[in-house]
Amino acid sequence: MNVDIIWSNLLDNIKDKLTSLSYNTWFDETELYKLNSDKAYIIVPMPIHKKHLLDNYYDLISSNLYALTNNNYDLVFLLREEIEDEKDEVDDILSDLKDNNRVSINSKINSNLNRNYTFDNFIVGNSNKFAHAAALSVAENPGRIYNPLFLYGNSGVGKTHLMHAIGNFIQDNSDKRVLYVTSEQFVDEFVKTNRKDDSGTNFNYVEFFKDKYRNIDVLIIDDIQYLGGAQQSQQEFFHTFNNLFNDSKQIIVSSDRSPDDLKQLEDRLRTRFSWGLRVNISPPDYNLRKDILNKKIIAGNFEKDIPEDVIEFIATNIGPDVRHLEGAITRLIAYSTIMGGESINLDLAMEALKDFNTMGIVEKNDVHRIQKIVSEYFQISVEDIRSKKRSSNISFPRQIAMYLCRTLTSESFPKIGIEFGGKDHSTVMHSVEKIEKEIRENKDLANIIEKLKNDIGIV
Repeated sequence: MNVDIIWSNLLDNIKDKLTSLSYNTWFDETELYKLNSDKAYIIVPMPIHKKHLLDNYYDLISSNLYALTNNNYDLVFLLREEIEDEKDEVDDILSDLKDNNRVSINSKINSNLNRNYTFDNFIVGNSNKFAHAAALSVAENPGRIYNPLFLYGNSGVGKTHLMHAIGNFIQDNSDKRVLYVTSEQFVDEFVKTNRKDDSGTNFNYVEFFKDKYRNIDVLIIDDIQYLGGAQQSQQEFFHTFNNLFNDSKQIIVSSDRSPDDLKQLEDRLRTRFSWGLRVNISPPDYNLRKDILNKKIIAGNFEKDIPEDVIEFIATNIGPDVRHLEGAITRLIAYSTIMGGESINLDLAMEALKDFNTMGIVEKNDVHRIQKIVSEYFQISVEDIRSKKRSSNISFPRQIAMYLCRTLTSESFPKIGIEFGGKDHSTVMHSVEKIEKEIRENKDLANIIEKLKNDIGIV
């Protein structure tokens, strides 16, 4: 039988056994590559799919494959690029079978979860696809995989949404006790344990605090960077972390920077944050920003139509913060209403959003100006220069633009990296050093750099 037909029938068989979210995340982009005498080679889109399918869906796939072919196969999960290298080995060893789904019995504790944040309404794009898959994997297997899960990235990229989505998924599909807090809440509650009760001691407050934070199954703590400077709170969190981790309880942490950059936290804490999986969520690219805007428009059920060119204008000119994107739509609708119910068009949008730069939304900064001038000189688009494309006609102008941003502005390496599609600060440093070296050795390049500097005209 044709492998495409076999796989199509297999997917049809298992689709009804899974939630649409699980099916779409783990199976929608898979395909059966080939069958030989004892192995079935299955193509998956990302490395995380290998481990998750192996750990959690191996028997489901294997049994359905046997029903269709009457043969037992060892499953081999491959990335598409690995096929060319003929890598036919399984990456991980089959682990314990996934626990049977349990009826949801939500804990009596106040989880502090926002029910509006779910996996279903999280918009997935290239910049957050891995983070979404990792988060869902943890939600399906709390305490068993990727513990702790450490999410980091700039404000407004979706960290908090994913954390609440994990908590809501776990509560809806198990009887596990989930607690979401910010680091400020943790510090505030720990400080209150120093109070004395009617007996003249603080024992009751301490016991209440420990019971709240250690007798749970999932601890979700947001903005861990604000724990810096609170030495005693760090020590308490260290002990809380150890207690939960040793009991195989799931820990999920978020920050605006990687564990390595949290210099105000104790080394022993930063080390523990690296025990599990660290996931950097990049700012949304152009296409994802458009998807977010369209989702906001659909969810808002606005009476006025918003033309495509207006959506493109907002996606191009508004910063990468999702909250700012959504705020731009709200302001645009309000402005149209206040101005007598005018139809929304590009001119109205430009007028309505022109002063958003004072609020940090529309950014007409020097970095964007440099990107525009360099892109025009090398005849590529600004989106290309901010993208992850690696072809030489794009990567070299990108390196030049990074060099100019560093030498002509006061922006830091991390900020410049953000402006170039979420590049790591080390990538920016490498680009700057490379161009500096080539300028010394290549007079033609030095002349091009001088011309670009004159065109940019930043004093």
